[in-house]
Amino acid sequence: MSAVTPALDAAPAATADRLKLTEIFLSLQGEARDAGWPTVFVRLTGCPLRCQYCDTTYAFFGGEWWDIDAILAEVARHGVRHVCVTGGEPLSQKRVTGLLRRLCDSGYIVSLETSGAIDISDVDPRVSRVVDIKTPGSGEVARNLWSNLAQLTPNDQVKFVVCSRADFDWACDVLAEHRIADRCDVLFSPSHAQVSPRELADWIVEARIPVRFQMQLHKALWGEEPGR
Repeated sequence: MSAVTPALDAAPAATADRLKLTEIFLSLQGEARDAGWPTVFVRLTGCPLRCQYCDTTYAFFGGEWWDIDAILAEVARHGVRHVCVTGGEPLSQKRVTGLLRRLCDSGYIVSLETSGAIDISDVDPRVSRVVDIKTPGSGEVARNLWSNLAQLTPNDQVKFVVCSRADFDWACDVLAEHRIADRCDVLFSPSHAQVSPRELADWIVEARIPVRFQMQLHKALWGEEPGR
């Protein structure tokens, strides 16, 4: 199903019940613990990071203001249980915590995809926070907010996007130093332009580390098609 945009007046002043969105669409979750489930994606506009492998640069700018009530109505229209709030960087809009809470109150299984550069402590604990740890190869390793690791629970997930063998070794060191796998699920993904899925899979097997290998299922199915 194609992405939709709201029928709202352009560019109103931001208020406590509005968020700026790039798109809302129904697809299959392509990553993390809920991969394969039909999921509504709520993509917020804006991100303070510029990772060199980013595949959603179209969400950096533009977007439309949506009332949170309108977002909830659009999510409900699709009739599925899973909702993923993503970006951009959703936590760059502080009012997103209210949306997350209301989605949980409505009975959805909710995940949040976040860069790991912004404090996650205000996010409703019912939300599965999928927190990136930026590797050196991302170009944004200095933006990691390491205090987020103390906030992790078994409901959360941590993701490393691996751009090289050096990134893999760095990620293994971080994994061991902070004992992240004792706190939550850990996911390793290849940056496809730089590391092949087979290479990363072989490294994980050889290292015998407690992580889950993942690929982007939606890319395998639909490539770069918008709204999928």
